[in-house]
Amino acid sequence: MTRKILSALGGIILLIIIGGMIFTWSPHNNNPAPATLAAQARQYTVEILRDNWGVPHIFGDRDRDAIFGLAYAHAEDDFQTIQESLAASRGILARYRGSDAATIDYIVRLFDVWETIDQRYEKDVPEDVKALANAYVAGINLYASEHPDKAWQGLFPVKPQDLIAGSILRTPFFYGLDGEIMPLFGDERAQEIALDPSKDRVAYAPSTRTMGERGSNAMAVSAKRAGDGKTRLVVNSHQPFSGPVAWYEAHLISKEGLDISGGTFPGSMFILHGFNRNLGWANTVNKPDLSDIYVLTRNPENDQEYLLDGEWVPFTKKTITIHVKLFGPFAYPAKREILYSKHGPVIESSHGTYAIKYAGRGEIRQLEQYYRYNKAKNLADFKAALEMQALPSINYLYADKDGNIGFVHNGQYPDRKEGWDWRKYLPGDRSDLIWANYKPFSDVPKLFNPESGFLYNSNNTPFSATDGPDNLKPDQFSPTMGLETKETNRSLRIQELTDGVKLIDETELLKIKFDAQYSQNSTAAGVIKEILEKDWSDEPEMAKAAEHLRTWNLSTNIKNKHAALGVLATIPKVTESFTGIKAPSADMAFRNAVGILQANYGKFDPEWGEVNRIVRGSVDLPVDGGPDILRAIYPEKIRKDGKLYAFAGDTYIAVVEWDEKGEISAKVIHQFGSATNDETSAHYNDQVPLFANKQFRPALMDRDDILNNLERRYSPGK
Repeated sequence: MTRKILSALGGIILLIIIGGMIFTWSPHNNNPAPATLAAQARQYTVEILRDNWGVPHIFGDRDRDAIFGLAYAHAEDDFQTIQESLAASRGILARYRGSDAATIDYIVRLFDVWETIDQRYEKDVPEDVKALANAYVAGINLYASEHPDKAWQGLFPVKPQDLIAGSILRTPFFYGLDGEIMPLFGDERAQEIALDPSKDRVAYAPSTRTMGERGSNAMAVSAKRAGDGKTRLVVNSHQPFSGPVAWYEAHLISKEGLDISGGTFPGSMFILHGFNRNLGWANTVNKPDLSDIYVLTRNPENDQEYLLDGEWVPFTKKTITIHVKLFGPFAYPAKREILYSKHGPVIESSHGTYAIKYAGRGEIRQLEQYYRYNKAKNLADFKAALEMQALPSINYLYADKDGNIGFVHNGQYPDRKEGWDWRKYLPGDRSDLIWANYKPFSDVPKLFNPESGFLYNSNNTPFSATDGPDNLKPDQFSPTMGLETKETNRSLRIQELTDGVKLIDETELLKIKFDAQYSQNSTAAGVIKEILEKDWSDEPEMAKAAEHLRTWNLSTNIKNKHAALGVLATIPKVTESFTGIKAPSADMAFRNAVGILQANYGKFDPEWGEVNRIVRGSVDLPVDGGPDILRAIYPEKIRKDGKLYAFAGDTYIAVVEWDEKGEISAKVIHQFGSATNDETSAHYNDQVPLFANKQFRPALMDRDDILNNLERRYSPGK
């Protein structure tokens, strides 16, 4: 009898296993044959000239030829990350990367990325941009056809809509939409509910929003302020050193007018910031209030309805399936129902039901706007591109050969009802709070050609953009725009280093850009003050460390023997706003810093360069700077050996200038090298020594100069 029972149980278990295998059986489709993938490439003719730093200079008769070449060249240097970006845009990354990627796939569905493409691609993406998108994917597909062992099964052929999807998905996160959404999944409501300004009521619920800014610097100097007749622009975005938003340098040239050099991201088909012969622009992240969270009231008798204007209104809904990789050909089909209200996507949590409305939802023209930037010939062209307002955020610092400089605190600013506190959560039962339009470009904060001849932004308030008398004022703008009022250490240091009068030539400009000090008014200085106010006399070792800290001049130069203690003690608080990790008390952070240094160095005064390193392959060098320093260097973590390895911060940097005749010259540097993900290449880390020593290399613009510094010359697909 026992044997029969066990046999029956074994049969049941076997059936369950077989059923589970059938349920999760989800093999990838095979990619097309290489000849099929490569077929479209025959439409394009391009010549790629790799200079002696490996940077691709891409020549084509037509713009689309150059874009085809950009895709191929970038794939040569970082095919893996391009595929990651494309899979994320398609909402299938979890099928390749497992449960860690499921959130991205969910957001693609939540934001209706592909519904937007289905509804708007044919009618709202102009034919010239479609042609360029076709060219870019032809370059990616060609590379995949030549390297089938590297191509992810089921991902190819890549289609032009994948590129549009990437822009739709990525752009809202640059103004911090992720920081607004993620707290909704927490254990308690993370924000107060705004009250009707016409009524006297009491607010409730704690406010614990912690997500903060990403970094970047940008500066523009007029010829007059420079004192040498040259207009200059500093491009200095702070990004991760690797991954889907790490800069890749390229130069695009066509007989149709493209001639632009700068940085782009994996899977992006235009230069996202850089310079052509006529003008240039630098981007920094801004975080005005561009999204709103509405608290919905659900019908207690029918949870498929919510209250709006005194009536119960049904949600619209859709069911999605996310395939999450298990192993081999098996993937778990996770099904979820997504609800939508009149406001937008709905998130259900343990503490309420919320709807999200955000700038950029339903927008599909992002790539078109970037293309117009790339082809702009003068300030009028550039402003015309800005006026499209297809990009929901990002500051612009601008300069051109005609001597113009400008600052634009760009944003799709919602046209909201006046009087409400839109930074709080909104009651979801009033349709008059569901905004439908954006403010016109004329309302966007901007400042061109200021009296002092100097403009800057370091992720600070738009009300401090110049060192002269004509800064923008808060009372010029509606409070509903939610403009930032914060300063960063970097903006405070720029203000301390400039006076509205002193000439800022190239030497002085680079001195500002590579400044390695914390301001006396910075967050770091505040932590140090708090540490030194404590009485450490009962702990001799800590008292000795405190006296050492007291003499720190707030500098992070590599030879500084106080910076290691100072930065390790302050870094939790300095980075708290954008890591979301609550910093310990000042005295606890100080104890931790002393402990780390004593355990790993046997002292608390090693040189900063011994602790702060940039490491790439076999290259391991000291680097100055630190978090929220103008010379921005961010570590991923404090390693067990007490080292800080640079993980983000200063990346692609360009200093561009136009002389009195309008002739351009530029010098640039990349933190690693052009082979951003090819460890076998000499260009995987060849620029690290220059970067660590704050040195530049010339940006080659003329064909003769490129040929005189040529490493490789080829035509993909020919």
